[in-house]
Order: sequence, then structure tokens, then C-alpha cells
Amino acid sequence: MSNISLLLDGFGVALSTHHVLIMVGGVLLGLVVGVLPGLGAPNGVSLLLPLTFSMDPVSAIILLTSMYWGALFGGSTTSILFNIPGEPSSVATTFDGYPMARQGEAVRALTLAFSSAGIGALTGVIVITLLSGWVANFALRFGAAEYFAVYFMAFASFIGMSSGSPFKTLVSMMLGFACATIGADTISGESRLTFDFDQLIGGVSFLVAVIGLFGLGELIMTMEENLQFHGVKARLSLREIARAVLEMPRYWATVVRSALIGCWMGITPGGPTAASFMSYAIGARFAKNGTRFGKGAPEGIVAPETADHSAGSCALLPMLALGIPGSATAAVMMGGLMIWGLAPGPMLFTTRPDFVWGLIASMYLGNIIAVVLVLATVPLFAYILRAPFRIVGPMITVVCIIGAYTVASHTFDIWLALVFGIAGYVFKKLDYPLAPFVLAMVLGDKAEDAFRQAMLTSGGSASIFWSNGLVGTMMALGVLLLCLPLISKLLRETGIGLRRKALPPQREIGST
Repeated sequence: MSNISLLLDGFGVALSTHHVLIMVGGVLLGLVVGVLPGLGAPNGVSLLLPLTFSMDPVSAIILLTSMYWGALFGGSTTSILFNIPGEPSSVATTFDGYPMARQGEAVRALTLAFSSAGIGALTGVIVITLLSGWVANFALRFGAAEYFAVYFMAFASFIGMSSGSPFKTLVSMMLGFACATIGADTISGESRLTFDFDQLIGGVSFLVAVIGLFGLGELIMTMEENLQFHGVKARLSLREIARAVLEMPRYWATVVRSALIGCWMGITPGGPTAASFMSYAIGARFAKNGTRFGKGAPEGIVAPETADHSAGSCALLPMLALGIPGSATAAVMMGGLMIWGLAPGPMLFTTRPDFVWGLIASMYLGNIIAVVLVLATVPLFAYILRAPFRIVGPMITVVCIIGAYTVASHTFDIWLALVFGIAGYVFKKLDYPLAPFVLAMVLGDKAEDAFRQAMLTSGGSASIFWSNGLVGTMMALGVLLLCLPLISKLLRETGIGLRRKALPPQREIGST
């Protein structure tokens, strides 16, 4: 009960008029940052950080976290309307959100995304409230081997739970790993796969690749379809928003499962992006009609959005309790804490309870404010789809080019985005999934670093990945997920074989 009483004290801090206005302003800024591809929450928080130096720490962290929530919500907007993820963790939302928008149900897609995002975020904050002490002790058990095991589970789940061809999924993932290796080796410092381009020494930006694969790739596909932008049928009515909100209870199982996945990946080093991909893959596997995934299935929106936001909330807990940021945005916020003279770690809960619990209370309020604001803007965003493609197309192109250039202010990134746009078009024409490619590109370098650190620690022995119950369990689950397509095929063939043996030969049937 001590946590509950401390939380009530935190609400006393967060519910002041000054702090509520800061939350509203931060959420609105975050929505703008999330809608613009190439910026993202880490860059937005970084740009806003210098403005907080003159503020007291409680107000400053409330502003930054409110902007974080707004960016997470805003990243779903362009994912659904234009197939351009504003945030890395919003990529999985494009798989069903954009097809639903093209079918004339943009309002429904946006409302489902924002509603499930709000539920996921609040679930994550509740976990922070109730389990802060236990989670801090649990996260201390993670070393390089455990980090790799989490990433391995994410990769294996996409292969094992994919409803498409496991071979195509694996090929797509391998190409993503290849892109992730481009640049300077973090251990030896040698250049890899740069092909004598100095601009590639720093690697390929994930956001540049996503802008090309999804934004420009979809534009090429649309031009091939005689410039028919099918999203113009979007209906604009409050009744449609209310109907979509009331639809949410149908997907309670998806929400619960995705929230658990998100909380787990947020507390562990997986992060929101891995959580959204894993939740989408598992949701497609357990859905009653998994073939609808990728064609505008509501569960395909609810699953990644719930997991994304619950992981985004829980990612702040390791940063506060251990000084270990669970995401890039949490790392920027941790830098802010140090600038304000606060040392993140277990002692922060003891020395500055007003700061910690004021922040946690503001998470509740900030997420509620974010849900209300984004739902209020649904008709405005959906109205964009009523414009003809000759207007929307150039606008999307300009946004993609500006987004690609904004990532690092390099003209070379614009050419890279064009290359990835062609690659995205080829992937779609050959029916190869983009999701495994993106997942491998996002987590490939992190998984490689964790693997090599674990092997250096163990002197080259792979037994470190089975050295304790935690890492051994995660690796075993990963292997099981990896082999799941083969196991399913063997069980199917065995079942067919048994049924065939049970039937008498055809000639005997004819003779009787």
C-alpha cells in the first residue's frame, strides 16, 4: 500500500494547473514530432531538452514525458493514412492500418489505434506503480547473454508465428541483418559493406530505410495502379469514432496478450519496436482468421499499438530504478536527469520521492490527455484522405524527402531512401514480407553486440546462453518458436497419414 499512498502524493504534485498545461503543450508538440517522419521521439526530446534547463526537475520531466506520449500516438497517424511510420515502433501498425484506411475506414483505424494505445500505455504505468521494486531487482539479472536471448526470441517469434511462408520470412530477415551490418564494426572499428562510400561508415539509418520502404515504395505501387488513392471514401462522423471505441471489448484477449508482451519487452531490453513486431506476429498466429492479417484486420492494429505503448511506458522503469534506459528516448531523458542533478537508480526513489511519484502520476494524466487530444483530431487527419492523389502524392513525396534529410542532414540519405523505395516495391511485387526485414535491421546490430560481448565473457563458449535458468528458458522458447513451422508441418503430415491409413483402399470400397 506504500506505493499507492506515494502515488496519491504524486497526484497532488501533478494535478496543479501549471503541470496540466505543461502536459497539454507537451502532448501537442509530441503529436507534431510523431507525425513528421525522420524526427521521432528521441530527436524531439533532444531538441526540447535545452528548454528545460531553466525549469524545475518535476516540470521538466513532465514536459519531456508528455512529448514522448504525444510522439508515440502521433507516429501511428502517418502509418495509417500514408503508410509512412512516424516512429520506428509504428511500423507494424502500417501492415493493417493502411489497408483499412484504403478501404475507406480511416476513422475506424485511427480510433482503434489510439484507443488500444491508451490502454497499453495505462497498463504500463500501472505496472510501474505496482511492481517498481520487484522489477528493479529482476532487471539486475540481465547481462549480455540475457540481452541476446530476448532479441533471439523476437526474431524466432516472427519466423515461428508468421502466417506467411517461413522461407520468405527468413530471406527477408537475412537481408535486414545484412543492412544492419553496414558501417564500422563496433568492436574492431573496421568498415563492413560500405563499398568505398564514406557516407556508409556510420551505417544505414533505420528511419531512412523505413521512409523509403513504406512511403516511397507505396507511392510507386500507387502510381502503377493508375494513381487511384483508395482512401478517399473515409467517412467523417463522431458516430463512427464512438462505434470504433465500443468495438474495443471484442478484442480483449488481443489487448491482454499484447499488453503483457509490451510490459515484458519494455522492462527487458527488447523495447517498443520489438514488442510491436512480436505482438503482431503472435496475434496473427492466434487469430481466428489469421489470413485477414495484412488486409485490414482490426486485431492487426490493436496488437502492435497496445504492445508498443505498454512497452514505451515500462521502458522508463529501468531508467528510473537502475539507471539503465530501456529505449533511446529513455536514454535522452536520463541525460536530462543528470543535468538537473538527479542520479537515476534505486536511491532516487528514496531521496526524491516527490520527483519520482509526481512523474508516475503525470504518466496517468498525460496518457489520458493524449488519448482525448488524438481522438479529437481523428476527423481532421481523416479529412486528408479526401484530397485527390495529384495533391496527396506530391505532399507525401515532399514529406518523405524532408524526413530522410532531417535524420542526419545528409543529401546522401535522400538517395538511400530512393533505393529503399525501389526495394520496397520489389518486395511487394514478389510477395516478400517487409516486417522481418525491418525487425532485423532495427535489432540486428544490438543482437550482434550482445552476442559478441557474451562470447568474449565466456571465452568463446556457447554454454553461456544456457548458464542459468533465465537465459536458458528464453533460449529454449526461442528455439521452439524457430522450429514451430517445421513441427506444425510434421504434425499436419502425420495427421493426414493417420487419416489415410484409417480409410480402406479405393478398390475395396468399389468391390463392396
